[in-house]
Amino acid sequence: MAKIISLANQKGGVGKTTSCVNIAASLGLLGNRVLIIDLDPQGNTTSGVGITKRGLSGSTKELLNGEMGVKDIIRETPYENLWAIPANTTLTSAEFELFDFDDSEYRMKKALEPIMDDFDYVLIDCPPSLGRLTVNALTASDAVIVPMQCEFYALEGLSQLMITVKLIQKHYNPSLTVSGILVTMYNGRLLLSMQVINELKKHYQDKLFETKISRNVKLSEAPSFGKPVYYHDRNSKGAKEYLEVAKEIIARI
Repeated sequence: MAKIISLANQKGGVGKTTSCVNIAASLGLLGNRVLIIDLDPQGNTTSGVGITKRGLSGSTKELLNGEMGVKDIIRETPYENLWAIPANTTLTSAEFELFDFDDSEYRMKKALEPIMDDFDYVLIDCPPSLGRLTVNALTASDAVIVPMQCEFYALEGLSQLMITVKLIQKHYNPSLTVSGILVTMYNGRLLLSMQVINELKKHYQDKLFETKISRNVKLSEAPSFGKPVYYHDRNSKGAKEYLEVAKEIIARI
């Protein structure tokens, strides 16, 4: 039975998509069958695993509105043990179309039921908002991972997300857990980074991943090649760090 994990943060630019792509690829490298779902209309996760966004024959939009079944939409990627459900800008309309369904918060959960025994992990890349798409992802998920840039504004966003998670637990998914907070764009030489880490340890010590994702040139380059960083440069710091994060996830979830 697959474990469903959402990567969510309503703040943009925190490394959420980068983390989703590279955690998924790393879990695959460790021998797990992994499905990655792009739930962001920007479609960066889609292109990040080597799938062309233009002219998709099936996407997350069709999955949510019921026009296509999940097994007809899943695409194999060029990477080991990694499959994807892609997205592009057509997904924007799904946010509004969901209002037409009585079970709007449960569309993702129900759509994934036929493939739950086909994968070990399903990772959902949520959009940078707390709208209905993100609610759908969290309602379907066993756990949520919060990528968080190492800056003080991000701490405020984290508090808001925790409130949203509690609401989801109360109304739609009581078994949802916050599996971890993943610090991204980390620079240990900056006093600010250390201050943010200390604040996180005060309030979320048990949720904080031991591994931090450093600022890394190879990590920034990889998406332009449509590759997870391991397949761009397996010896890079980013590749090694995301493999360690994947190992932590296996131990936690």
